[in-house]
Amino acid sequence: MDHKVSETKAASQLESKPHYEVLDGLRGVAAVMVVAFHLFEGLAEGDHHKQIINHGYLAVDFFFVLSGFVVGYAYDDRWDRMSLHHFLLRRLIRLHPMILLGTLIGAVLFYLQACTVFPLVAQTPVWKLTLFTLIGATLLPVLPSMDIRGWQEMHPLNGPAWTLLFEYIANLLYGLFLRKASKKILAALTLAAACVTLLHGVIGPEGDFIGGWSFDAEQLRIGTTRLAFPFLAGLLLSRMGRLVTVRNAFLLCSLAVVVSFSIPRLGGYDHIWMNGLYEACCIIFLFPLVVLAGSGAKLQGGVASRFCRFLGDISYPLYMTHYPLIYVFFAVGTNKTIPENAILPGALATFLGAIALSWAYSRFYDVPVRNWLKERLLKDQK
Repeated sequence: MDHKVSETKAASQLESKPHYEVLDGLRGVAAVMVVAFHLFEGLAEGDHHKQIINHGYLAVDFFFVLSGFVVGYAYDDRWDRMSLHHFLLRRLIRLHPMILLGTLIGAVLFYLQACTVFPLVAQTPVWKLTLFTLIGATLLPVLPSMDIRGWQEMHPLNGPAWTLLFEYIANLLYGLFLRKASKKILAALTLAAACVTLLHGVIGPEGDFIGGWSFDAEQLRIGTTRLAFPFLAGLLLSRMGRLVTVRNAFLLCSLAVVVSFSIPRLGGYDHIWMNGLYEACCIIFLFPLVVLAGSGAKLQGGVASRFCRFLGDISYPLYMTHYPLIYVFFAVGTNKTIPENAILPGALATFLGAIALSWAYSRFYDVPVRNWLKERLLKDQK
């Protein structure tokens, strides 16, 4: 009996650490920018030299910095009362409900996405869509040869899910090895990853950090590069334990995120290395500084605190459910099923609808499901 009480107490202690409200808010700002980026990507017909919010895909790299920081903060000092199985189960409970919902939404909206941009959609039978829905629910990647859309995504029902696969890999590596690494070893790994990131930025064939979403050698290399430095840097920052106090940190950090995502593509078609160098500097220097400043900020209630809480609540649901709506937006624009003068209002409606739905998903699905799973799966964990 005493043993069970101690386990329950330990599980309760694992929930007791306060959240960084400003970091929650910044995660929401980045998620909102991702939605806007994807909408403008459709309006620019995939030409990133013409696109507004040109570097919005760097939100993925920013999320990985946040993830490394939060995982280190939440779990580094708790391994004396938490097993690897316990840790991985907690991460599954935190992340997987929205993975399931995003996959289901992608399946429900799949046939509405048929167009020349997605040439395989109309050719996909229901049985195959059902099979891919089950595969997507496991987060297992599919090979390019198994594509059902035409973009060779490893998660064709919900493209951004590739980042969660890499997130799971990072969490597994943390649980197995990185949690045991000393600060010196972690700093050395972070420095090595920074060099790889810089090298990719300068000599990468496309002059950007777009990639990671397909299961082939080049895409997996890009995805690994995008994961390695940000996650390690975030983890290292959490272990340094040094907070930087900045006045109006949420406002300034939000501006830094928005501006860095929105700067036009640099270097044109002839000097693509300039764009790659800019993005590498954002990843290596700017994003860790933003996380450091955000982690040292305190909000004393009021509107700012509620706004950050709202942004934090919708951030993950928004990221994991918006892209099926973007697929539909692409298809509608390609098929010209609405007048051209209705495209921008349609984009705005998609943007606002994605945010409103993400709030509903968080309140009525994600939080209740996670609480239900915690009550049944974590209360007796050793």
